[in-house]
Amino acid sequence: MAIKNRFADLLSEISAWRRDIHAHPEMGFEETRTAGKVAELLRSFGCEEVVENVGKTGVVAVIKGRGGEGKSIALRADMDALPITELTGVEYASENQGIMHACGHDGHTAMLLGAAKYLSETRNFAGQAVLIFQPAEEGRFGARE
Repeated sequence: MAIKNRFADLLSEISAWRRDIHAHPEMGFEETRTAGKVAELLRSFGCEEVVENVGKTGVVAVIKGRGGEGKSIALRADMDALPITELTGVEYASENQGIMHACGHDGHTAMLLGAAKYLSETRNFAGQAVLIFQPAEEGRFGARE
């Protein structure tokens, strides 16, 4: 199955994940709901390792390819939101007063989840993919933790 076709099939799930994350934004180092959902999904995809509480609220997962030993690649997404009141009026608008995903981190997280699902299903590579869901990217030094 071509990658393009498979991602077209995943688009509705990726969109639903993004909207859920968008509706429930969390500030840096407070991404407990988001991290919990991410870890739950990664486990459901069949990732070999899912480690929570990395750098306080981050999540790291490993997917091993079927091609045996090989190189590792890391894919990263940020999960935190900003202290901004959402006034968009969209049906999936922030339910957390004074906090919103105004910088695309909801999309980054959803896209990486889509990649994780695809890689877990196909495993058509050698080596491993390390998926990093980073907390507190917005000025709170999440990468240092």
